[in-house]
Amino acid sequence: MSAPSPLRGIAQLNISAENVGEARDWYTRFLGVDPYFQRPDAEKPAYVEYRLGDHGDEFGIIDRSYLPSTSPIEPGGAIVRWHVDDIVATVARLTELGSREYEPVMERGEGFVTASVVDPFGNVLGLIHSPHYLEVLAGQ
Repeated sequence: MSAPSPLRGIAQLNISAENVGEARDWYTRFLGVDPYFQRPDAEKPAYVEYRLGDHGDEFGIIDRSYLPSTSPIEPGGAIVRWHVDDIVATVARLTELGSREYEPVMERGEGFVTASVVDPFGNVLGLIHSPHYLEVLAGQ
């Protein structure tokens, strides 16, 4: 038996925006929940955070000025995917709210379906319908 992986799960995902208040309002409309944490305050936040999904995953929006100066402006790099029950409807809702397609809805086989969009603030938001996620959730 191999040693357990040091990576135990995604504890937090941060995206960035030049105007955190505007991004907060947009994500609150999409998610249907308010952030539970805002700093320094709700009037002019530099960081906001939501707790989402089946495990209360942390989803934060940070002021882009706090990122390292070498951070890319264009979408790219790793795509973190959130499980959704209806990927087509979720992509449609995100597009309706002003996102643009980054990766179309793609059947990957064995019930796995992926897609991603770029939000109005330049962040890639990955989506997946994952039978594996549902199996793990059902076993808890």
